Amino acid sequence: MVEKTQCRCLISSTKVWVSLVFLVSFSCLSKAFDYKDALKKSVLYFESQRSGRLPYNQRVRWRDHSGLTDGLEQGVDLVGGYYDAGDHVKFGLPVAFTVTMLSWSVIEYGEQIANSSEYEHVLEAIKWGTDYFIKAHTYPNVFWAEVGDGDTDHYCWQRPEDMTTSRQAYKIDENNPGSDLAGETAAAMAAASIVFRKSNPHYSHLLLHHAQQLFEFGDKYRGAYDRSVQVVKSYYPSVSSYKDELLWGALWLYKATDNMNYFKYIINNSHEFGGTGWAITEFSWDVKYAGIQILASKLLMDGIHEDRHTQNILEQYRSKAEHYLCSCLGRNNDSNVEVTPGGLLFIRKWNNMQYVSTSAFLLTVYSDYLKNATQKLNCNGEMVKHQDLFAFAKSQVDYILGSNPMGMSYLVGFGPRYPRRVHHRAASIVAYKRSKGFIGCTQGYDYWYSRNEPNPNEVIGALVGGPDSHDNFNDHRGNYMQTEACTYNTAPLVGIFAKLHQLHEGKNTSQYSSFASS
Repeated sequence: MVEKTQCRCLISSTKVWVSLVFLVSFSCLSKAFDYKDALKKSVLYFESQRSGRLPYNQRVRWRDHSGLTDGLEQGVDLVGGYYDAGDHVKFGLPVAFTVTMLSWSVIEYGEQIANSSEYEHVLEAIKWGTDYFIKAHTYPNVFWAEVGDGDTDHYCWQRPEDMTTSRQAYKIDENNPGSDLAGETAAAMAAASIVFRKSNPHYSHLLLHHAQQLFEFGDKYRGAYDRSVQVVKSYYPSVSSYKDELLWGALWLYKATDNMNYFKYIINNSHEFGGTGWAITEFSWDVKYAGIQILASKLLMDGIHEDRHTQNILEQYRSKAEHYLCSCLGRNNDSNVEVTPGGLLFIRKWNNMQYVSTSAFLLTVYSDYLKNATQKLNCNGEMVKHQDLFAFAKSQVDYILGSNPMGMSYLVGFGPRYPRRVHHRAASIVAYKRSKGFIGCTQGYDYWYSRNEPNPNEVIGALVGGPDSHDNFNDHRGNYMQTEACTYNTAPLVGIFAKLHQLHEGKNTSQYSSFASS
């Protein structure tokens, strides 16, 4: 079972700059990892999470068809999509965020991904999600938010191919609004429309059409989706509510269309919706403010909006973006993100790696933005070079891949030592293709869940929840806080792995400069 609750909070800690200088310097001097292999495995992970009828070119061979009657009771085809984690509920909000992050990775680092020969596979991963979103958006003001029930699902330990739990579907509509879900899905489809613009223009146009309808629906009928779909509250509650997702959706639609109405929405709602007010130290499937603020900062750096009032609003967005980044770097006067003794950002004990991967992505992206604009990051009057942001992001990625006190890779299948008992139903039970005999709920718990042996199947490329605040990790199936993986953990790493591989292959070590050189 995974608790997916969040709290929108500022993590205060003592200044840790001296230790970060040492840790990042150490990371930069240590041997380079095989980032191309990490990229290949991270992309493969999404095939392990597929629901529905698997295609002929499915590479994860221990998985088979599942959820083939999803939506049948409601008279709608909801076959397909992703299981977001180690269970079998199809939760809309985190999977939409996953697709947004995959698409953003391609937008920023598509060339590097292509040079690593993974471009088509990444596009397939995105399209597996967006194809499902198109199905789930049955009418302009109707979107199917969830398939399955977390409570009944967590009483059962089965392979998805054997599923006997409830597959009831839940929707948002005009009477049961879900602006956060609509906004995030609009963002995902708008971002994906950019990705497919050249390779599949018809599909790109279709995605943009759905994105615009979903945004209009979410904005017109406002409300948090967990009030309309209450079965989600124990798993993916919308703690930040919906205003951040509406800003997020508008930003991606502006990037996809250049329509000034979306830009005006971002400016006019900047204060009321918290975009220029919230100083946040996490970026996640629930809390989008840091991502919004960084994208808005890019608009300011591009310098195409000369109106003084508009520039002032964008400057406020940038101020909050810098608060987030400086908090990660330990350079705020207060409210710095906690760092483990081994150098890992630590937000909370439950699936902490999701915040590490998103932080690494935002730091990497903003580093590139600063480099291209020949600017620096302002941390309370101290100017930080773009190389330093990227060096710290690299230190987080290298920690994930094995440069840590445990000497363990937290990306499953990467390196000689990684989690073998991932909290994942399908991976922990003998593959359906090897043993088609039905495995019931209690049988799964009694025989497979409780085993001390490693999982019979490896969910390659999954980023597990990771170690505690003291860098300790217990590789046990029942330790779901640390050993369960989620799609939104891995998605932000795709672009970073590609960038690191290209830099390593090009022997461009200037990007790896340590903080000590600043």
